[in-house]
Amino acid sequence: MELGFVGVGAMGAPMAGRLLDGGHSLVVHDVRPEAVAPLAARQARTAESPKAVADMAETVIVSLPTLGAWREVGLGEEGLAKGGRIAKVVNTCTVGSGFIREMAAALGDSGIEMLDCPISGGPPGAEAGTLSVMASGSRALFDELRPALDCWGHTVVHVGEEPGAAQTVKLVNNILSAAALAVTSEALVMGSKAGVDLEAMLEAVNAGSGRNSATVGKIPTSVLDRSFAYGAALDILMKDIELALAEAERLQVPSWVSSAVRQFFRHWHMQGKGREDITSIVQMVEGFAGHTLPKVR
Repeated sequence: MELGFVGVGAMGAPMAGRLLDGGHSLVVHDVRPEAVAPLAARQARTAESPKAVADMAETVIVSLPTLGAWREVGLGEEGLAKGGRIAKVVNTCTVGSGFIREMAAALGDSGIEMLDCPISGGPPGAEAGTLSVMASGSRALFDELRPALDCWGHTVVHVGEEPGAAQTVKLVNNILSAAALAVTSEALVMGSKAGVDLEAMLEAVNAGSGRNSATVGKIPTSVLDRSFAYGAALDILMKDIELALAEAERLQVPSWVSSAVRQFFRHWHMQGKGREDITSIVQMVEGFAGHTLPKVR
């Protein structure tokens, strides 16, 4: 299957690489030439604009960090909608259900069908091909593109046909993940300050009911060695939290705990930490606690 891919950053690059591993042909574009070079070295074709990608590929995958960038890529003067061959777009970004409904309608006016496929698992999951993929859109389109989606992860779930349904599921996932990282940061600093061995504590927690995505993934890979290099920026997490709270407000669902999670991360973000890794949030807790977790790996 020949595919277009626009946006080969922290998530897009490994996802594009997995498609090449799976035997798919790629046409790629990114505003940074250095980002496409490794893929070009693997025989991916390159294009100078989203429109150029859409002139060469019938199906185009989009992986971008902001709503503004997505709108320009989709509908701008050199956007996908101006392409001559494109018929399908696969969105992998977390942009909220309202934005997806807007873009699906606008692209639909140009005869382009959208499959919304936000993903979860971060850069490590993208590299390993172990992402969770949640999709909404036409079941027929989902089935047609399933071979490509399977390159990204073993869990690929079609959650509905309505535009935006997959975004809602992704926002549910993201606020749960953010809450887990927040409370895990507090709890582990508490345990460590009490004198408990950090690795022993994690082993016990991960065998019990406290196990979560932070205790099994983010903390072991990026905090125990003090690298704080999970690969996800705090700016992106804040965007995702705001989208989740906006969805809750739209649906008139209480978000008391989610609001506290936002305030927790906002404090760190307001100290100029937007480009820092999300796992650096542990350092904020350490600062207030007057205790630093030991480097154990």
